[in-house]
Amino acid sequence: MLLKNFYSVLNSSEENGKQITQIKINKDHEIYEGHFPGRPVTPGVILMNLFKEEAERRCGCKLQFKKGNNVKFMAVVDPNTDAVLNLETEITEENQEIKLKGIAKNSEGISLKINSLYKKVES
Repeated sequence: MLLKNFYSVLNSSEENGKQITQIKINKDHEIYEGHFPGRPVTPGVILMNLFKEEAERRCGCKLQFKKGNNVKFMAVVDPNTDAVLNLETEITEENQEIKLKGIAKNSEGISLKINSLYKKVES
């Protein structure tokens, strides 16, 4: 986990070939002291990293981000407004690489869409 105690996994399941993981963001995490005091916004790079960590959990290996083919930030994730995110992912493996297609949603709608590629690394 990139940031200790940043989130906890509430639920994880698989439906129609998609993995769905529900997480709860710690609204009191120290990252929000600087991003931004009084109006917390989850940094985009942290949202992207949630998908990398999800792929690592699913494949049981360490990964390194290689490429983001299509990354769209659709809405701000404010943990005071809605701290629960649903990560919907489709993960495939080919030639020691992991392809991920994902959507992060909260109760207000889609926050992030991502298509990314990771390479397996030895730990």
